[in-house]
This record gives sequence, C-alpha cells and structure tokens, in this order.
Amino acid sequence: MPNRSVIAVVVVAVAVLSLSGCATEGPALPPPAQRPPTETPAGSAQPAVPPAATTAPAERSPTTPPKQFRLGPATTALVAQAQRQAGSGDYGPAAATLERAERIEPDNPLVWIELGRVHLSEGNAGQADALGRKALALATGDPSAQASAWRLIADALRARGRETDAYDAERRAASLSPH
Repeated sequence: MPNRSVIAVVVVAVAVLSLSGCATEGPALPPPAQRPPTETPAGSAQPAVPPAATTAPAERSPTTPPKQFRLGPATTALVAQAQRQAGSGDYGPAAATLERAERIEPDNPLVWIELGRVHLSEGNAGQADALGRKALALATGDPSAQASAWRLIADALRARGRETDAYDAERRAASLSPH
C-alpha cells in the first residue's frame, strides 16, 4: 500500500493541474473556526492567485436567488465528527472522515473546504491551498461558499509566507461576502 505522504503529493499534483486556469463565481459558506497557521513542506509550489476579474460574482436576474450549497444529513454527521476529531488534534482520522464525506458528496465545496482546513491544521498548507481551489471551482453560483474557499486559500498562502497573495485572496472573499 502506498505511503500516505505519497498519496497526498499525488492528490495535490492532480488538484493543482486540474485547477490551473480555472475560475468560478458564486457565494461561499461562513468561515470555519480559525485554526493556527502551519508551515508547508519545503519545495512545494502552488499557482499564484488567479486575477480578480475572473472571480467576479455572476450576474443574476432579480428573480433568481443565488445558489447555496448545503450538506446532506450523512455528510453533516461526518463533518461534525471530523470537527470533533480535529479539535482533539486527531488530524489523520479527521481527514479520513472527511474523505468519506467527500465520497458521498464529491461536488459539494463545503466538504472540500473542511478537508482543506484539516490539512492546514496538520501543517500541510500546500494541500490546503489545492483543496481551497478545488472548492472554489465547485462553488459556482454560491458567493458564500466561494468566500469561504477564498478564506481557506488566504490562510494557506499566509502559512506559506505569501502575504501579498493572501491579502488578495482575503479581498476576494470580502467582495463575495459581507463577513
């Protein structure tokens, strides 16, 4: 069975390659509890934050409400379990629990954001950045979910010492959400 870190590197590589050049629009969910910033392994490279013009909210007709992602009952239970695990410092089991939730709702950006938060808490800012960008790509039409994805990206960039890019990501989150 492959080593967990090898799997993580492969997942990051696939996520970065699949997300390069992607931009989406829409709201994001409220930010999850702040976790302490951590460092990323040396040598990991991430794409720069995409231009702000590519993430402007989509125009909607006055009668069309914005999309809002929600978690289903099973996924909600798994996310709550993972949050308890991460709160106790059990990041590996928390990530595994969220991976189960991701298999149930693979197109729900809220699950990817939670998984990114766990990876950020365990010190893998590169993986957190990639998962935030995956969530951003899935959050089309939901400004709240997009804002949360941008906040995750900002935290991951800051943990990697990329303050200017983190500031830009925070500005994008603020432009999507009144929080």
